[in-house]
Order: sequence, then C-alpha cells, then structure tokens
Amino acid sequence: MWQQIIRVQQRAVWSWHGFMHVWRTEKSLRQWIVANGVFAVLAFVLPLSGAERGLLLMGGILVLAAECMNTAIERVVDDVSTARRAAAKQAKDCGSAAVAITGIAVGVAWVCVIAGLIW
Repeated sequence: MWQQIIRVQQRAVWSWHGFMHVWRTEKSLRQWIVANGVFAVLAFVLPLSGAERGLLLMGGILVLAAECMNTAIERVVDDVSTARRAAAKQAKDCGSAAVAITGIAVGVAWVCVIAGLIW
C-alpha cells in the first residue's frame, strides 16, 4: 500500500515538473492561462447552470493539456534531430493543430452557452 502512495506522489511530482517546463518555455501556455482566468470569472458571473459552468471550465483546462502535449511533441521531435525534415514539421504542425482545434471547441461551447442565455 505504501508503494502505491509513493507512486502516486511521484506521478504528481513528475506531472508538476512537466507543467513547470511548459510554463517556463512556452509563452502560449501562459496566454491560455490568462484567457482561462478571464473566462473563468465570466463563467462565475453569468447565470449559468453548474453543468454549463463545468463544461466551459473543463474545456479551458483541456486547452492547457493540449498545449502540454504539443510541447511534448516538439521536444521529442527536436531531440531526435534538429535537421529540417518534412515529418518533423508535420508532427509539430499536427500538435499545433490539436491546440487550435481544442481552442475552437471551447469557443463553440461558449457561443452555444451565450446563445442559450440570449434566447
């Protein structure tokens, strides 16, 4: 049992190290965090249901997760080789697309929720 507790603690530490790496090296993560802060305030100010609020907050957090995964892809690609290669560009572009698509999905959720408030 203690081994399991230690393992969970280790995972938390490793995850924190990964997040802090992305925080230090990727300006886009910091920008997404600011955007999440603004939208979190809006989510709590607007008369939303708990489900709507949860959906919107979860979406913002998923954008942060996508940004972390994108950074992981970039690091692995750069570690393999710094030479310009079509496959490397495609991998990095796909990671970037994942962040963009996640952001668009959250935007769509916001539009739907706001439209529901208006109508």
